[in-house]
Amino acid sequence: MKRIELIEQIIARKEQIGITVENLAKLSGVGVRTVNRLLKNEDVKLSTIEHITNFLGLDFAGNEQMSIKELKRQRAHQKALYLASIVQGTSALEMQGLEDENLNAIITSYEKEFLSGNYKDTLWVA
Repeated sequence: MKRIELIEQIIARKEQIGITVENLAKLSGVGVRTVNRLLKNEDVKLSTIEHITNFLGLDFAGNEQMSIKELKRQRAHQKALYLASIVQGTSALEMQGLEDENLNAIITSYEKEFLSGNYKDTLWVA
């Protein structure tokens, strides 16, 4: 695959999942200017391309390694874990930590909200 084809794959995937350049940069660990340079087919390090393609569920050649559905599910799970850890941490400070069953219910509820509920528009917000 030519480099321009890889960049086209990256742009297509970015648009398919609905992520902004800013959030793509934050979540993949790359600077915003660097992401913009890549998307304009300017020179960037190979490691930059690798970070971005891995985050988007693509391999280095632009082939899909993870379906969009699985990519969204994985991101929803990450965000749900983060929010649940805040709840658990706050509760633990008050000596009222949640039992595993309740914590798992909260995580599942958050995941559903990120995938199809009120917060689905915030799935890719860093």
